Amino acid sequence: MADDPEPPDDLVSHARDTHVVVVVGGIGGMVAALHCAKVGMQVTVLEASDRLGGLVRSARIAGLVVDVGAESFATRGGHVRALVDEVGLGGDVVTPEPGGAWLAGMPGAAPLPKGGLLGIPESPFADDVRRIIGWSGAWRAYLDRLRPPLTIGTERSLGKLVRSRMGDLVADRLVAPVTSGVYSANPDDIDIEIAAPGLNAALTRAGSLSGAVALLRGDRTGAPGSAVAGIAGGVSRLVDALAARLEELGVTISLSSPVDSIAPKPSADATPGAAGWSVATAAGELHADQVIVAASETSARRLLAELIGADDPGRPAPRVHIVTLVLDSPELDAAPRGSGVLTVPGSHTAKALTHATAKWAWLREAATGNHPHRHVVRVSFGTQSEPPATDGLDLADATALAVAEASALLGVHIDPAQVVGSDVARYEQTLPGAAIGQRDAAAAVRQTLAAARGIVAVGAWLSGTGLAQVVPDARAQADLLRREALFGVRPASD
Repeated sequence: MADDPEPPDDLVSHARDTHVVVVVGGIGGMVAALHCAKVGMQVTVLEASDRLGGLVRSARIAGLVVDVGAESFATRGGHVRALVDEVGLGGDVVTPEPGGAWLAGMPGAAPLPKGGLLGIPESPFADDVRRIIGWSGAWRAYLDRLRPPLTIGTERSLGKLVRSRMGDLVADRLVAPVTSGVYSANPDDIDIEIAAPGLNAALTRAGSLSGAVALLRGDRTGAPGSAVAGIAGGVSRLVDALAARLEELGVTISLSSPVDSIAPKPSADATPGAAGWSVATAAGELHADQVIVAASETSARRLLAELIGADDPGRPAPRVHIVTLVLDSPELDAAPRGSGVLTVPGSHTAKALTHATAKWAWLREAATGNHPHRHVVRVSFGTQSEPPATDGLDLADATALAVAEASALLGVHIDPAQVVGSDVARYEQTLPGAAIGQRDAAAAVRQTLAAARGIVAVGAWLSGTGLAQVVPDARAQADLLRREALFGVRPASD
C-alpha cells in the first residue's frame, strides 16, 4: 500500500486534540489504545475490573507467578512478536520444550499422532494413528482414498467432512479433541476454510482428505500456523509492559470503571457520532470524540445495541475454567504424558491438561530452584456444549476435582497432600472465529459500525480467538480512527 499523504498541520493538531475512550482494557483494547496514543491522541482506558489484560492474567501460587489464562501465542504473521519487541520483551521470547502431548479417552491414553492437520491423519495406518482409532477405524479411514473427491466448497463443516470421508472414529478420537482443546468447540461447528484454509481445494486436487492433508503440510504457505511461543516469566508480562508504555504516553487508565452506556451526542448531522459520543459510567459522563469498544461480545452487544441492534448471537459462548495446581510430586518428574493431555469429548470431566513445568523450561527452573519435585499443572474444564464441571465449586472443591482429573489424565497417583497451592480462573470465551457463521456475523457488525463516525469495536469475537488475530485486528481498527481524525474521513475497512 502506498504511503499515506502528509496531512496538513491543522489536521495533525486536530488529531492531537481528539479524545479517544477505550472501553475495557484487555489486550485488544490496550493495543488499540497504544496505536492511538503513539500519534499524540488523548486516550482514556476504562476497565470494569480491578486489573488489565482480560484473558491474559497471572496469579501468585505458592510463591510462583504463573499464567492462569493465555500462556502462549501463535507465531504466524509475526504480529504478536512485533508487539513483544516494541514493548521491550523480545529478548525473553521462548519456545516450548519438544516433548509432545498425549490423548486420553479412546479408551486408554497414547501420544498424539505426529503430523496431520487439526487431528486429520495423513496416513490412517501409521502406528501412532492406528493405536488410537484401531484397525477398524484405520480401514474405514482408508475408504477416503477410494471415494470420489468433493467439488470445491461443497462442505463447510469440518466435522461433517471428516465423518463423511474418514469415519466417526477419526472425527471423535482425533479431530474432536483438537477442536475442543483449541477452540472449545465441536468439529461440526468449525468452518473448514477458516480453520484450515485451502483444505477443500486440496481435497479436489489430491482426490482424498488424507492426500489433501499431505499437500497442505507440504505447502506450509497453505497450512494454518501451529507454532507457538511464550515469554519467560509468563505471557502476562506483556500486560504489564503494555500498561507501562501507555502510562509513558500519557494514557489515562481507570480501573474498576464499568461503562453503563455509549450514545451519540445530539447533532444536526444525521450520522451517529458526528458530534462525538457520551460514555456513561458510575462516576459520571465522559465526552469522547472517538470510542473503541473492546469488551466481550455480550457486553459489547449491550453497549452497541442502539447501533447494531440487540440480536442474540444465537449460540452460547463457551465458559472455561482453568484450575492451576502447584504440586510437590516426584511421580511427575519424568513428565509421564509429555507437555499435556487432550481428551476425547465425553471421556473425562476435564477437556485438557497442560503440564506447564514440562512444557516451559523457564517455569521448571523457577519451580525447582528450592523444591526439586515441584510442578505446575493446569486443568481445563468447559466447552461450548458442556458447562465447566467446576461450576459452583469453591477453591477447595475445584482443587480436589482437578487433582482427581490430573491423576487420571497423567496416569499417576497425585495425593491431595502434594498440593502446595492452587488457583481457579473463570472465563467466558467468545465463539471461535472459525465457528460456522461467526465471520459473517462479525462482518455484519463491522459494516454497521462503518456507517457511524468515530467508533469501532475490537476483540476476539470480531477478529477470531488468539493473540495472533486480536493484535493485528486491534491495530487495524485503531488505524481507521487515526486516519479519520487526521483526514476527516474513515477509509474503507477490509
